[in-house]
Amino acid sequence: MTQHKTLNIQEISTEQRQRFLADQPRASFLQNPYWPQTKAAWRGQSLGWWDNDELVATSLVLYRPIPVPGLRGRNLAYMAEGPIFDPEDVALDSLVNPLVPYLRSQGAFLIRMGLPFMLRRWDAETVRRTLSANDHDMIPDLHPVESDPTAWSLEDSLVRLGWEKPEMTEDFGPGQAQFQARIPLPELTDEQRADRESPEFVQAVEDVLARMDSTSRRQTRKSMRSDLQISVGDVSEISQWQALYEETAERDDFTGRPQSYFEAMFNALNASEIAQCKVLFAHFENQLLASAIYVQQQDTGWYVYGASTRAESKRYAPRALQLEQVKLSLEAGARWYDLGGVSPTLNKEHELAGLTRFKTTMGADVVETMGEWDYPINKVLARAFNRYLARRG
Repeated sequence: MTQHKTLNIQEISTEQRQRFLADQPRASFLQNPYWPQTKAAWRGQSLGWWDNDELVATSLVLYRPIPVPGLRGRNLAYMAEGPIFDPEDVALDSLVNPLVPYLRSQGAFLIRMGLPFMLRRWDAETVRRTLSANDHDMIPDLHPVESDPTAWSLEDSLVRLGWEKPEMTEDFGPGQAQFQARIPLPELTDEQRADRESPEFVQAVEDVLARMDSTSRRQTRKSMRSDLQISVGDVSEISQWQALYEETAERDDFTGRPQSYFEAMFNALNASEIAQCKVLFAHFENQLLASAIYVQQQDTGWYVYGASTRAESKRYAPRALQLEQVKLSLEAGARWYDLGGVSPTLNKEHELAGLTRFKTTMGADVVETMGEWDYPINKVLARAFNRYLARRG
């Protein structure tokens, strides 16, 4: 039963956070205490909530200063996918009540918090069929296959405590997308997942393939017969990833990240005892056709970034890397393989509809998270900051 009590909040060490997170299956890599090493413009801090001498909740907080003269020391306090706690044991009030004054003392003018709980989940096949039919406006119009009453209760508590609910929008805003595409993975024993040739592991992969639509499944199976060499690189090979990534960015007209970011990400997460980051390559003969950045922590594996060339496209190298990441997730005992954000729109003419269509054809269900909630400590600065983000696009 949830206990309503006063908790003591204070900064904790990296080691304390890692020990706590090791027992928390839903802890995202965005809450990993090493993650701030990838964010040069942010200051990271690990916070812990204590019930007497027991650590009952933790969160990574990233502080981003306001880029305005005269406001030195004022910052956004951002908790992506945090805090991490068990709502059956810890009341949300007990976390939030000491959090707000603490972050105010750190110079925060705005707190942005994304609790790591799922509100609802919709089946991949239902979403992709409805998207093709174009007879609904938004995914929440559909009947979910799962709804979490605990998450809904937490949402009610946030409203009562004065937090601002994120507005549902068809487009992606700053921060983490509220709607995510996730493939549920079969459960395997430690012995079964240690051997890719075991009947149970082979069947688990087949179960994932069965979730795909016929085109994705056919292309994935073809990639398995395409004489591709799949390999895992180290940090010295990220330059190969970067070259292909920049080719992809130019072709698809988006602004990419520098090589230093991916090197920092690789080094930071692999320094952690609870996470792994891998750079994957798919070659045909001596030509690099596709590459991906994969991360796994606790119950989830993430396809974080991908890049490919148009050469030898009928070998479907990106499909081969998707399947490799599914296998890595199964080996790690993950329950989900996460393909990233989607729009909640079911308007097939919307520019983001194709992304939803692709991810659901891969067998990914659509999950509605609680989203990122705001608590404006200084309402004037918070409004100005949000207008700045909106203008920036």
